[in-house]
Amino acid sequence: MAYILNIETATTNCSVSVAKDGKTIALKEDYDNGYSHAEKLHVYIDEVLKEAQIEKQQLDAVAVSKGPGSYTGLRIGVSAAKGLCFALEVPLIAVSTLEALAHQVEAESGLIVPMLDARRLEVYSAIFNSDYQEVRAIEAQVLDENSFSEYFKANKVYFIGNGVKKTMDLIKSENAFFIEEKLPSANEMSALSFEAYKKSNIQDVAYFEPFYLKDFIALKSKK
Repeated sequence: MAYILNIETATTNCSVSVAKDGKTIALKEDYDNGYSHAEKLHVYIDEVLKEAQIEKQQLDAVAVSKGPGSYTGLRIGVSAAKGLCFALEVPLIAVSTLEALAHQVEAESGLIVPMLDARRLEVYSAIFNSDYQEVRAIEAQVLDENSFSEYFKANKVYFIGNGVKKTMDLIKSENAFFIEEKLPSANEMSALSFEAYKKSNIQDVAYFEPFYLKDFIALKSKK
C-alpha cells in the first residue's frame, strides 16, 4: 500500500490530491482565482491529508507536476514538494503536466492533443494516442490554420486545455473536437505517479528543476 501526495500548480488551477495505490481518495483544487498558489497550496495540502485521514509521516512519496506551464506556478509547486521530501525523507516523483491533462480525455480511438496557453498564438502541446502513448513530443508552437493538419486525414483529434480557445478560431476540420476550459489536475496525477513509484522512477530532490520548455523572460515595468 502506498500513499502519494500529488501537487499540480502549472496553471491557474491550484490542485492537490492524496492517492492510495494510484486512486484519488482526497482532492482539493481551485480553478477560478488566478495564480493564488502561494497562499493556498499548503492549506490545500493540510486539507487533503485531513480528508484522507492520514498524517504527513504516512506518505510514501510526493509527486509534482513538472511542466510545462507557468514559471512562477511551477516553482511554487516544486519548492513545496522538495521541502516535504526533505522533511519526510520520501522520494520525489515528477509527472508530465500535458500527459496528466491528456488523461482527462477518454477516446476509443484517435489522437489527444493537450495544450496550454503560452500567450499570443503560441501553445505548449504534445500528441498522444487513445492509449495515452506519446505520438509527438512536447513542443512550443505558434498556431496557424495548418497546424495539426497532417493528423486530421486519418484520425479524430481531441484538443483539451486552456490553449483550446485560440485553436478553435484557427483550425476548421470535421475531425477536430475541442474540449474547452479544462486545466491539469492532481486527480489525473494519481495513477501516473503510482506507476512511476512502482518503477522507482524518482528524481534527485536536490537538483530537480521544472520543465519550463522556454526560458523565463522578465519584462520591464511600463510604470
